[in-house]
Amino acid sequence: MRAIDIPRAQTYASLESIRYRPPSDGTPVRALPEVPPARARTGPLPDRSRAAGRLIACPVIRPRSHREGVTRVDTTLVGRRRVFAAVLAICALVAASVGVLAAPARGADESVAVDFSTAGGAPAYRASGWIYGMTEDASAPADHFYRDVGFRFMRAGGAQLDSPGGWVSGKYDRRWDATRAQILRTRALGGQFVLLVHDLWGADGYPISRFPGDNGDWTDYDAFLTRVINDVRATGVPVQWDLWNEPNITLFWNRPQSQYFELWRRAYQRVRAAFPAHPIVGPSCACVPSTTYAWWNQFLDFVRADNVVPDIVSWHALPGDPVANVAAANTTLDSRGIPHPRPYQINEYGASSEQNPGDGAWYIARLERAGADGLRANWAGGANLHNDLANLLVRDSAGRHLPRGEWWVYRFYGSQTGRIVDVTPSSAYDAFATKADGAAKILVGGGGTTGNLAVALRRLDSTSGIVRNNQVRVVAQRIPYNGGGAVQGPVTVQDSVVTLSNNGTTINLPHSNADDTFTLTLLPPSADSGFQSVAVAQHSQQCLDNTNLSTADGNQQQQYYCEGGDQQLWDFRPVQGAEGAYTVVNRQTGKCLDVNGASTADGAAVQQWTCLNGAANQQFTLRRVAYSGSDLRDYQLVARHSGKCVDVSGVSTAAHAPVIQWTCRPVGQSSPLNQTWRLWGRGA
Repeated sequence: MRAIDIPRAQTYASLESIRYRPPSDGTPVRALPEVPPARARTGPLPDRSRAAGRLIACPVIRPRSHREGVTRVDTTLVGRRRVFAAVLAICALVAASVGVLAAPARGADESVAVDFSTAGGAPAYRASGWIYGMTEDASAPADHFYRDVGFRFMRAGGAQLDSPGGWVSGKYDRRWDATRAQILRTRALGGQFVLLVHDLWGADGYPISRFPGDNGDWTDYDAFLTRVINDVRATGVPVQWDLWNEPNITLFWNRPQSQYFELWRRAYQRVRAAFPAHPIVGPSCACVPSTTYAWWNQFLDFVRADNVVPDIVSWHALPGDPVANVAAANTTLDSRGIPHPRPYQINEYGASSEQNPGDGAWYIARLERAGADGLRANWAGGANLHNDLANLLVRDSAGRHLPRGEWWVYRFYGSQTGRIVDVTPSSAYDAFATKADGAAKILVGGGGTTGNLAVALRRLDSTSGIVRNNQVRVVAQRIPYNGGGAVQGPVTVQDSVVTLSNNGTTINLPHSNADDTFTLTLLPPSADSGFQSVAVAQHSQQCLDNTNLSTADGNQQQQYYCEGGDQQLWDFRPVQGAEGAYTVVNRQTGKCLDVNGASTADGAAVQQWTCLNGAANQQFTLRRVAYSGSDLRDYQLVARHSGKCVDVSGVSTAAHAPVIQWTCRPVGQSSPLNQTWRLWGRGA
């Protein structure tokens, strides 16, 4: 096996940021639940207490890798959207209940192995779901943010619209209207909707006047269920019924367990009678399965005895290891004779401090390995809860959605097709790998640790259309965290042809930033290999963009905010017989970047046009720019027929500014930079 070392890449500026800010709305403090036994994630962990029932916020002071000298107090607290204010007083009590604490991160080398000879089924994108993250009217974020990531699930019910709100406060309609809009859009996007019935009632963490069944009176709750059932029926869309969120903690269920059990029985029987084919989900507890956690086991005993077992068994991992969780769930169901396998749903995963590319990729790999569906937790509050795709996106000053680094992780995940292949994880890293005709893809996950990671690629002879003459092309990309800010695209850190030994090779990845992650794409080797990239104008930090998503010939191109859609992704394809020249093909339309009418004049429009064989006005050479402070991926795009550069007209920094050709400036000129394009996807 031949090892290939990938050099440490130039990084985005990475700023230490506060990843979670408690709401300032005077949220009341609620008591902590009983903490179930901890279930450790395999290997070194980020700075967080490993209480399996819920992430408990206690002061953590532990320098690690890129956070050397930084003291961080993680204030991620009970409930996906609420915050404890008085935490320190209970930390000692919590510590006594926690069986396993976070281990210090370490920088030792580790390795994972990918065996392409053992292939399973097609990817199901189990991890591509989240709780809330869609606007109240369901109009945003844009469709491509969902479709590009293999969108599967949305879980919602109008939480925090009116506070207090919902049925119990006489404000049901607004929450239902939002829920209905989100149900319909989720269906249109090809996803499944998980209905949060408790949010429609109004039990979303704010104090409420009554809970279902208070004083033995279920009249109001029965009327509420009738309304919800009728409203869901009117949509004509099947939903999954999540009957009550986190009923094991007082933040969401401040009544005896026996009263919750009666609620479950009543709601289960009503929903089953009304919609025999709609799955019922539960208990969605603030816990992970455990043989020793009393609440979990009492719930299973109850549903087994009363014949009201959920169709989908659910829990929350905030944090947790899905593989260990599923093993414990199997044990607890087996011991009661509850038939399985049945679907498992970890319908909130990832603590706020785990919402970064490294941890996100790790959760994806672990959910796929466990065979459990996952919905990413949402730690926003108020109006922000209904936006930003559960923190996968960030908004600029004008409210436009831009992708964070972790969204690019899910985009790569959504691009993995073909069949899943076997991966042997290490103690801190895991990976999700697939193979298809002509390509294989590997998403590497391992937040919370740094060091050299060796990825062993085995039995490449069992792939199709990738190996030629005992060689394979390896494209390694790093997905930056960038301090939680917007990320323009993955950064190619290596693009090389590798000679195999014994049908394999080893790729060494320098994981120097614990929050970043890597992807590997294996392609057939070629002497003139192309690449895919965004093109970012360096004077404006906006992307070369196909205007208004038009598919028409002659559509002039523009610069626009980098939002990660196919209209901003370009395939640079080598021109045979013209060294260093490329046709530049838009991923959205399949049409070529083109100088209008083959003009040689300054100001001629740069447009898209159906690709024409041999057309010099559709061929561009890459001329490296070399001014002080430039990046190795900075280039001018020079039209081959005219010798002129692709240029943002008038050095404009405005969105929608047109793109033209203009006489090229000297490559050493540091200003203006409206002809300098950063190609993150081109190897440095």
